Amino acid sequence: MKTIRLLVIVLAISMHAIAQDKDIIHIWPGDVPGETAPKHPAKATPDTSNNVVRLTDVTDPTLQVFRPAKPNGAAVIVCPGGGYKILAINHEGYEIAKWLNTLGFTAFVLQYRVPDKEQGALQDAQRAIRLVKSRAAEYKINADKVGILGFSAGGSLSARISTLYDADSYKKADAADNQSAKPAFSVLIYPAYLDKGENRSLTPELKVNANTPPMFLFATADDPYGNSALVMAGALRDAKVPVELHFLAKGGHGYGLRKGNVAGETWPSLAAKWLAPYGR
Repeated sequence: MKTIRLLVIVLAISMHAIAQDKDIIHIWPGDVPGETAPKHPAKATPDTSNNVVRLTDVTDPTLQVFRPAKPNGAAVIVCPGGGYKILAINHEGYEIAKWLNTLGFTAFVLQYRVPDKEQGALQDAQRAIRLVKSRAAEYKINADKVGILGFSAGGSLSARISTLYDADSYKKADAADNQSAKPAFSVLIYPAYLDKGENRSLTPELKVNANTPPMFLFATADDPYGNSALVMAGALRDAKVPVELHFLAKGGHGYGLRKGNVAGETWPSLAAKWLAPYGR
């Protein structure tokens, strides 16, 4: 048992080390809006169960860049989940970025502020999209093809940025903030917290309308947060926004794209097919 636990820790540290070799962008050049704590590196929690690296105490939000061997000119910002408490940074971040690279997408893993900083997370997501668009030439991407992908709470954040992209949430930091924070497309995998309205209807904060970007949603019936995908899909349909929803019977929550879970083995190929036109 000790040997297995040691192996899990070593694998988790290795994944974190691999990510550190990638380009890292500190998204706020000066003070972080609304942040009272000084900037410092995120902290990994002692809990590495299920081979998941969990980061917390994020005060200096970053984007970690993963470049594909054969870029298709499009980019995806990846938002790991973790209940707005932690970031499941490897299995909902780094591993997803590497998968996106195989499809030709340049991936940016967002370390947004946690714990319990939902407004700060929205600011970080807005800033991240604007920064990536402003540096499109550097990363050989089309600024009109920058999308977002999120899991669980990261799916909540992706839904929020997809509907609140024009919210005036912070004072402009530099010229990058002249860019629109609207993603070109959104992918929500087992999203959470989207059904906080009356009788589990759509969360009132999420103002879905005809300008909301096209969205791909995936969830399962045995996921306690599964209703989130259903209400979001319904709102998008009613607003006549292009939406694709896949809802399986089983799979649970928090599986990423790892083998051994039917949902985790199913959604990547479906999402890849849906994403393909954005890489042309």
